Amino acid sequence: MLDVRRLRILQHLAAYGTVAATAEALHLTAPAVSQHLAALEREAGTPVVEKHGRTLRLTVAGELLVAHAEIILAELAAAESGLAALRSGRRGIVRVTAFASAARTLLPPLWQRLADAPDLSVRLFVREPDDALDELRKRETDLALVHSYTVLPRSFPATFEQAVLLEEPVLLVLHPDEADRLGLAAGQPADLSRLAHLPWLTPGQETSCYEMIQRACGAAGFVPDIRARSSDFAVLTALVGAGAGAALVPRMALGETSAPLSPHPLLQPVTRTVFTVSRAGTARHPDLRGVLDLLHETAAARLM
Repeated sequence: MLDVRRLRILQHLAAYGTVAATAEALHLTAPAVSQHLAALEREAGTPVVEKHGRTLRLTVAGELLVAHAEIILAELAAAESGLAALRSGRRGIVRVTAFASAARTLLPPLWQRLADAPDLSVRLFVREPDDALDELRKRETDLALVHSYTVLPRSFPATFEQAVLLEEPVLLVLHPDEADRLGLAAGQPADLSRLAHLPWLTPGQETSCYEMIQRACGAAGFVPDIRARSSDFAVLTALVGAGAGAALVPRMALGETSAPLSPHPLLQPVTRTVFTVSRAGTARHPDLRGVLDLLHETAAARLM
């Protein structure tokens, strides 16, 4: 019989990579973690971890156990959450990690909708998608809002469940005077291949949005001449409004601004898809299910 506590330890080891980090996350000693792993191997009748440099990695058997552990532990967590709600008559806290433009545009309306669910509360953390998924894997958050692009698709491990929240176009944003010089009427689709000569304003190199721009411009036949980088799209649009250059901006990141801007869809469209991502099985928790439903209502209202 496999011990659920040891499956939890193996699951954390898969996320944290070392016995020391796993022990710290679980408030155990490193020898205790090692003893539990050894006992789990005896129960399984086969090695579940192997040394890889200074870290441990899962064997094929270990990966199989972790995949099943995600489901088993999710069901246990759902049961514990339901029992806690019954005992207390209250609901809990859901930790949400989202990228900046989703946090700015989707979470404030969500908070307003929470007024009708006073026993449900949210804690928000703003992170880039890769960091959000890492926190989800390490159980440091309950729900991640992440994105992918048609030119930069994202894959999700089998231990995660994801659902499309919304899809939006990436827009070329110019100063109106520059749009006039290019002969682009308001809202007219723009051909990126005609814009290789422009100075470009992009997010930081550490972001997937930066890679999206590199790929979109590369598909149009040029490498962008980057004059400024900022991972805050509000900075980029302000610079566009000052005539500093052109930018590619997802529609949700455009936001409200007083800067003079001329946004244009792309002749060869690039789309950003926003996903909700949770650990397998946890979307059935009453608290998380409530937040997911409210988020989808918020996104649907935004698209109307």
